[in-house]
Amino acid sequence: MSMFIGLGQTIHEEIISLRRELHQFPELSHEETRTTTRIKEELTKAGIPYKDGFATHGVLGIIKGAHPGKTIALRADMDALPIVEKNDHDFVSHKKGVMHACGHDAHTAMLVGAGKLLNTQKDKLSGTILLVFQPAEEDAPIGGAQAMMDEGVFKEYVPDEIYAQHVWPDLPVGTFGVRPGAMMGNSDRFEIRITGSSGHASMPHQTTDAIVIAAQMINSLQTIVSRSTDPLQSAVVTVGKITGGSRYNVIADDVVLEGTVRTYKADVKQTVKARLMQIVEQTASMLGGSACCKYHDGYPATRNNADAAALVAKTVQDAYGEDAQPEILPSMGGEDFGRFLEQYKGAYYWLGTAIPSREVQRPLHDPLFDIDERAIPYGVEMLAELAYQASKEESS
Repeated sequence: MSMFIGLGQTIHEEIISLRRELHQFPELSHEETRTTTRIKEELTKAGIPYKDGFATHGVLGIIKGAHPGKTIALRADMDALPIVEKNDHDFVSHKKGVMHACGHDAHTAMLVGAGKLLNTQKDKLSGTILLVFQPAEEDAPIGGAQAMMDEGVFKEYVPDEIYAQHVWPDLPVGTFGVRPGAMMGNSDRFEIRITGSSGHASMPHQTTDAIVIAAQMINSLQTIVSRSTDPLQSAVVTVGKITGGSRYNVIADDVVLEGTVRTYKADVKQTVKARLMQIVEQTASMLGGSACCKYHDGYPATRNNADAAALVAKTVQDAYGEDAQPEILPSMGGEDFGRFLEQYKGAYYWLGTAIPSREVQRPLHDPLFDIDERAIPYGVEMLAELAYQASKEESS
């Protein structure tokens, strides 16, 4: 039997107001001072005890039910991105060059809302519900999840399960995306520095052109996916930034390539990583230059526990019907929540936020990204209901 479905509307305006306030005052990773203050103010107002200071700006809200049960953690990330907002609504970012372009403002506000609903019914709740407000999710590969765990966020209350939701512009309002296994990918970064020798553009035979090496290297890197990995296993290698050269008629002696590697499986990741390093070294050597590569292992793949994912699906279907849980494919995007799932059973799911008036939905990290705020009651209810359903099950 549902306890919280339908109650999201009772605090709809309040949570929208909080979301818009957070949107107007976004803060980058490791700088979430104002956001943390507002979270603590809201928890205090609701009578929810908390602990703070985890990974500097992290907050842990604690709701103790009146009956024995499991400990369930709900997590929301709260940092913004270094993006210039291009929306024209009346609550655009007041901080130049910083924007909530990934929905963390909504995540934070919805978890506050879920906490408020849960706390009003704590005499009927089982176990303990933890509200985990995480900083620095966007700071890959460092993040904030591992730092929170290292600093003892779960020292006193160890979660039996942990859940998180993320706004998703590819799904309509009122629907949720979840699946067992991979939801998001391994997210790694690399930086390649190519060294040649400079000279006049009219006398290339006296030089080693780092730009030519870079061009050959970029093409060769694409063969990793097409020829070195199983075509039935997903992998992406992207060079996203090239820096090199000083003048149109001077052959460059230094080029830097920066990019990312996305995979789902650990063995595929290792294959891609090994081939990338090999191609970098041998391509530069073949063309008379040299190169070094710094490979940064980033967030692990976000892999849902099958039982936890099934509970999310059942909770959605019981509350909103089978059509509210369409079949989805995983994303190659990275997510710091994967580090929580390496340590604790749980699941990560998507909340549909598509804006019907837009013919083309703007993706996450886009300057025009926004959400349909009618999704907010669904997100609040789902977090609260999921915690209720999970906590009352017998602890394994």
